[in-house]
Amino acid sequence: MPKLKTNRAAAKRFRKTAKGFKRYASHRRHNLGHKDRKVKRQARSGGSSLVHDTDVGRLEQLLPYHK
Repeated sequence: MPKLKTNRAAAKRFRKTAKGFKRYASHRRHNLGHKDRKVKRQARSGGSSLVHDTDVGRLEQLLPYHK
């Protein structure tokens, strides 16, 4: 059985933790000057949040050795 390849784009965006996969909020990289304070605050959420349960199976396929 050949080795499985890890999706490198997903490996750069997600990290496996004890509770699931960690992701970072979108719309927080650049051009923050014109965005509402509320939008930036809601996207902050402590810097990261967990991936929803319905998407965990898809990530396990993209990251086969991150278990």
